[in-house]
Amino acid sequence: SASTSRITRMIYTPDLELTQAALASSTLSHGLKVFGDRWTVQVMLSAFLGVRRFDELQNFSNIPRPTLSDRLRSLVQIGVIKPRLYQDNPPRHEYHLTRKGLGLYDATLMIWAWEKKWGQRAQDLPKKLFHQTCQHHFNPTLCCKACGEKISMKDLDYSLVPNPRLRHQPLEGLRTPRMSVREARDMSLGLRVDRWSLLILTAVVLGCHYFDQITHVLGIGPKVLSRRLSDMVECHLLSCETDGQDARRRLYRLTPSSRDLFGYIVCLSNWASESHLHEHSSIRPRHRACQHRFFPMVACDHCHQNLNPWEVSFPTSDVKAP
Repeated sequence: SASTSRITRMIYTPDLELTQAALASSTLSHGLKVFGDRWTVQVMLSAFLGVRRFDELQNFSNIPRPTLSDRLRSLVQIGVIKPRLYQDNPPRHEYHLTRKGLGLYDATLMIWAWEKKWGQRAQDLPKKLFHQTCQHHFNPTLCCKACGEKISMKDLDYSLVPNPRLRHQPLEGLRTPRMSVREARDMSLGLRVDRWSLLILTAVVLGCHYFDQITHVLGIGPKVLSRRLSDMVECHLLSCETDGQDARRRLYRLTPSSRDLFGYIVCLSNWASESHLHEHSSIRPRHRACQHRFFPMVACDHCHQNLNPWEVSFPTSDVKAP
């Protein structure tokens, strides 16, 4: 049929060895070793919303207390947040974002935008963001830093240049337990922002649409990958089709929901490159229109200026009280 032939023409065979090396040495992969679980992302989102005390963080995010202690300790160790002791009665600690932590604002705005469109926690997040610079409410927009144009996945090409200085580390030590669809929805960001899911989506972006291709380039065991793909299809992060040339094979594609996670992926990768690892990533997107290497910029859709956290406000009544 016409649709089958169209699917066949769109599929090409990627260089699996090159893709494997590029993914293993990418700043995204290494950045996700820090921000590749749902609880860490919840802590960072809470911090940008002004939730700073331990009990408030725990109540706002519903994170188990031992898990929250562990995540806060890790974030302090890498210099993203720092504790401050206030001599109240009794004394109390608050956790504040550092300059390095503020560099994650673009990625946080992309998560806010995704949640507003696709997530389950929209009622707990600010309904509107206000840009004090231009005095307008706005929606954050992913743009090309070189030319300022609005960007989506389809506007970019990719070259792969493995970085030998970023040591390959196996993924097996960073397992994420399987979550049911109900659990993933209840935890909102859960399945969407963990390391496995985002690396699988990136592999699909780079042309790996089949089970054997994905397991090869990511080094994921077949049983783990099978469970993860099943969860992602159920949660509409991937679609699964029968291959037009071989009915025994399944073809995995991005969905509108997972395409909208692209902004978070590229902003996190860029932060890991510039602020955390100080290394070039092995996955190098290029903006087809302006022909420049693509670096993300999150801008106000009204004035088109880059957004800084100290220039953005929101009604505190929009945020669920801890």
